[in-house]
Formats: sequence, C-alpha cells, structure tokens
Amino acid sequence: MKLNPDHTLVRGITSRIRDARMRYGISTAARAEMRREQRTSTHKDFSIDRTITESLAWIGRAQDNSTTADGGVARHYCLVTGWGASYPETTGYIVPTLIRECQAGRDPELLERARRMLDWLVEIQMPGGAFRGGVTSDGPAIPVTFNTGQILIGLAAGVSKFGPVYRNAMIGAADWLVETQDDDGCWRKHATPYARLGEKTYETHVAWGLFEAARVESGRGYAEAAQKNLAWALSHKGDNGWFHHCCLTDPVNPLTHTIGYALRGLIEGYLFTRDAEILEMANQTAEGALLALRPEGFLPGRLDRQWRGTVPWSCLTGTAQIAACWLLLYCETGNLRFREAAFAANRYVRGTVRLDGPAETRGAVKGSFPVSGDYLRFQYPNWACKFFIDALSLEKAVREQESQPDLAFHTAAAGLID
Repeated sequence: MKLNPDHTLVRGITSRIRDARMRYGISTAARAEMRREQRTSTHKDFSIDRTITESLAWIGRAQDNSTTADGGVARHYCLVTGWGASYPETTGYIVPTLIRECQAGRDPELLERARRMLDWLVEIQMPGGAFRGGVTSDGPAIPVTFNTGQILIGLAAGVSKFGPVYRNAMIGAADWLVETQDDDGCWRKHATPYARLGEKTYETHVAWGLFEAARVESGRGYAEAAQKNLAWALSHKGDNGWFHHCCLTDPVNPLTHTIGYALRGLIEGYLFTRDAEILEMANQTAEGALLALRPEGFLPGRLDRQWRGTVPWSCLTGTAQIAACWLLLYCETGNLRFREAAFAANRYVRGTVRLDGPAETRGAVKGSFPVSGDYLRFQYPNWACKFFIDALSLEKAVREQESQPDLAFHTAAAGLID
C-alpha cells in the first residue's frame, strides 16, 4: 500500500513542521511516549486473553477516574491533560462489551460496572428520550441523533440482561429516533455540533441501535426505521463500496473509524434481516478496505474514494472496528481473505498496546499510532479500547471454533459477539 501521491508531499512537510512544534510545550509523558515509539514501532505481542483482561481493567479505571465521578466512563486519558469527563455516547456501547465478557467467564465485577453505567445514563436521559452530545462537562445538553443511537445499543443490552428496569429508557430513546427520522430514512434534525454539518452515512450505526431495540421490543416500528436508514445510506455508496458523507470532518478522506461505523451498521442490518443484498453491499465495502491494508496489519487512518491511504498514521479505533467487521463477514461468507486481514490488523493494534507501565495507559489503546497522529493526538479514548476488546473477543471465538472441526463453521456471527 502506498500513500496517494497527491497528498504525500504536502502531508509529509506538514507532519515535519508539526512534529518540530510539538517538541515544545507538551508534557513530559507525551515526549517520553514519542521517544519510546521511535525506539520501537511495536511492543511485545501478548496473548489475546491477557490483552483482553488488561484492556477491560483499563475500562474499569476509566470509569473510576472520570473527572465527573458519576458512574460513566471517562472519555479518554490524555498524556497532556490527564483523565477526561464521562462520555455518555461511548459509555452506552461499552455496556454490551462488559456484559458479554462477564458472561464469557471474566471478572463478575463487570456486570456491576455495566449496571452503574446504565443507571447513570438513565439519570441523564433528556425528557423527550434523547441523549446529549459531547461529554457532561461540555455545557448545556443538546439532543443528538448519533449519541442517542449508541446509547440505545447499551440500553437494549441492559433490558436483555437485567430486565424491565431499563425498558422505559430504551423505548424513549428508540421512539425519539423513529419520530425524528426524515421520510427518506436519513436523520438531519439533530446533528452533533462536534462534526462538520451535513448528512452522515455512518449513522447506519444508529440503525444498529434500533435493530437491537427491535430484538427486545418488537412491533413498534424500530426495525422498519432502521431498514429505511440502511436503504438511504446505500444510495450514497459507490460501486467499489466507498461511502460518501462518511466522516466527522473530511468526507473526501474519511476516517477508518467512521468507515467502520458504516460497515458495522450494514452487517448488523444483514444479521437482523438476512437480506442477501445487504450482505453483498457490506462485502463490497469490506473488500475495498482490504486494498489499503499492509501485510503487517497497518491500516492508514484516512482513505480516499479509491481506498488509498492519505495519511502516514493509523487510527487504531478504526483498525479494530474494521477487523471486527472482517471477522463477522468471514463467519458469514467463509472468505479467508477477511480472516487473514482481521488477524493481521488485530496483531498490529495489539502490538501497540502496553501491558506494563503506568496504570493510566496500561491496557489502553491510543487514538493514533504513532501517538502524535492527527486523530486524538496524545489521547487514549475509551471507545478505542472497547472496539479493540470486541475485535479480540471475536478473533478468540473464531480460533476456538476452528479448533473444533466437528462443528459446522458458518454459525451466525451475531452469536459470537455482542
């Protein structure tokens, strides 16, 4: 994989200027991590089980050290500014990860942590059923479609695991999404103020929330609204699987993070509907992402419409998300290229995660690799860790299933994760 030549020179010069400036005015910890990365591009590759355990422990520390101390998970740990405030959006979809890992035999405390997260989310839900954008320290609450959809994933998991105590909150969020959806399936009325204005095809990940709500509360139009959104999003997909309007800030060079959102939403739509056409569309996007992957598992953080990398750094969040998507599709199609790509991508991200050193970063996943990259520079966001755990958990399940040849392989992927 080579960087798009139209971007290489300018981005290279910009990167060198930025790196020179960053040598001054940043924290000792940030400087030390940059030096450490220069000495070695990756760290020791630990086992999947140990890595999952350490990453789950970091999620726990992020909950315990949130500056708002409310039961939510701190948005990030930053090498410059320390721990952040609780982030409702990502706390929502961390919940099913903790429930799943507890059910897999890990620390029973994970269930109590998930319950505390849910209780906090119910407490901050807005009167109409929506949830705010941003973190709780950002000022007045503004209802946002995307954040509400992500929290809905957690609320639906809460209803499935803990019963009706979270049912009203789930119905309120799902009803609000249905009521605020435009006739063509897009959500335009309550966009996040933290992204570029305009339609967002990655809101198929909101549709996933509605599919999860439909699984536990049928007959309320949730699945129909979700399918309508998928149809709208697919009308903005190119023949090579690349989505228009699929980024927070740069729709021409979208982040792998938002590409991962769009792709996962499609896959979940297929798993709910078993519509072969949706599966084919998801395969196209997944095949496109394969074009940008290097043999060692490096995936550039931004990809253009020809699936060429346009930056020299990796968005580790997006790498983990797309790895999980490749594995889900492998389970459904048997495409070995997806399996090998996912294993390589997981191995790459795993090699960037430290399982020693300070508790603030042990088991955490950087926004960018190197840490000075443009996506959440010097930060360890909680959602990067969540998606990393998901991808590793799915790889573990696939490897275990393949080690038992007497079992039929093409088991529904939904049974393996979330």
